[in-house]
Amino acid sequence: MKKSGFEELTPRQIVEELDKYIVGQTKAKKAVAIALRNRIRRQRLPQDLRDEVAPKNIIMIGPTGVGKTEIARRISRLTGAPFIKVEATKYTEVGYVGRDVESMVRDLMSVAISMVKNELREEVREEAERRTEEALLDILLPGTRKNHKPPSQEAPRTAEGAGSSAVPGSGGSEGAVITTDAAGGLAASGIIFPAAFLSPQEQETYAEAPAPPPPAPPAGSENISAGTRAKFRKKLSGGELDEKLVEINVSGGGGLPTIEVFSGASFEAMDFNIGGLGNIGNMLFGGGRPKKKKVTVKQAREILLSEEMDKLIDTDTVTDTARERAEQMGIIFIDEIDKIASKEGRSGSGDVSREGVQRDILPIVEGSKVNTKYGMIDTSHILFIAAGAFHISKPSDLIPELQGRFPIRVELEALTKDDFIRILTQPKNALIKQYTELLKTEDVKLTFDEGAVTRLAELAAEVNSRSENIGARRLHTIMELLLEELSFNAPEMTGAAVPVTPQYVDERLKDVVTNQDLSRYIL
Repeated sequence: MKKSGFEELTPRQIVEELDKYIVGQTKAKKAVAIALRNRIRRQRLPQDLRDEVAPKNIIMIGPTGVGKTEIARRISRLTGAPFIKVEATKYTEVGYVGRDVESMVRDLMSVAISMVKNELREEVREEAERRTEEALLDILLPGTRKNHKPPSQEAPRTAEGAGSSAVPGSGGSEGAVITTDAAGGLAASGIIFPAAFLSPQEQETYAEAPAPPPPAPPAGSENISAGTRAKFRKKLSGGELDEKLVEINVSGGGGLPTIEVFSGASFEAMDFNIGGLGNIGNMLFGGGRPKKKKVTVKQAREILLSEEMDKLIDTDTVTDTARERAEQMGIIFIDEIDKIASKEGRSGSGDVSREGVQRDILPIVEGSKVNTKYGMIDTSHILFIAAGAFHISKPSDLIPELQGRFPIRVELEALTKDDFIRILTQPKNALIKQYTELLKTEDVKLTFDEGAVTRLAELAAEVNSRSENIGARRLHTIMELLLEELSFNAPEMTGAAVPVTPQYVDERLKDVVTNQDLSRYIL
């Protein structure tokens, strides 16, 4: 199975990878890189010492739009670790106590399950594609499959299928099912008798009766079926049958819902899988039974491929691997943590609510076992990264116990004009590259000269200084307004070349930027 993929990365290399997408904020990048490298070092320790090393959780302090969330998101992609982002404020929605703070751990486990399942699906893809092709040929050519099964597949199944005659005391497993065609063709009529329901004399009679031989195929049908199947296989592989309509059975077992059950005044939520109700759940919610669906061969291939890959994956392996990955490598990013900090010198119902949320989050960050539908998850070694602007409150306003669980504090710097210039041009996902490529799909060539980039950065810094500082997000607003008309008219400008100069920027934006009342609403 694919590993997390960053065991050989040094802290310096991690920072270099982050530099490809995030401008500046070297202190924050270093702190995160060290925390990740420590996780690798911990895995190399002896088992008795490994469990004693706790992760060094981080608090990022800085205004919005400076890269706090992006650093955490890029780290998760770089490491292949399960990652979720939650808003601390959502846990104040119900009463004075956090709204099921344990749901963040359940969500992390779901992400881990999805990651591991996707990796395993890729490993079995080749075999699943082979099976899917055979299944499609069976649908397109009913009746040809039986002549091409290996002898092992033609043999009668014991203890569960037709032809079985094992009974207690006859060498078979105790309690086997008797389905032979004895005493008037009982098996042929579809009746299955468990051995425990028959008298010893009846068991002996049925056990001695020979299983009926399978009907012989018509003479020459094997060659005809083989040739036809080979022709259709070639057409199927070449895509000639992609638009042909076929009817397939779609499994209905995957749609069973999961609901939340709330108990007591604390509104403690639990995952409850309707699939566990068995037939009752299927009757109530319509799951379990396959249903017929008419689709094209192309669509059927995708549906059947997905089902075949799921059949080839061992669910226990998925759960065990995902649990280990979530516990040992999981990252939970708690945003807006400053919103649940009690402001110094103030006391009220809101502050009581905030402190209650902190106390609910505390045991999860400290390390506790959380019950999920995939089993118990230990949070002791999950890395928690918290972030907040802390404009009004400060980290010391958090309860002391929670402060102690975030030993690393990093302050991110506000973005300057030079930072905006780099953001527009340097990262792999630079805004100018994005808009240039988008308009290229309409055969419109968009170019930005150096002066235009500088002017855009100046305007973004100016608006941020006058109104609310939203960091790099200001560039998105300015770029959308700058290219609004061009994006609207691009389909009628095929083959045109549009140079963006400082004059073009001023023509489109100067009036809005200089008019403070207007810029407050538009930018």
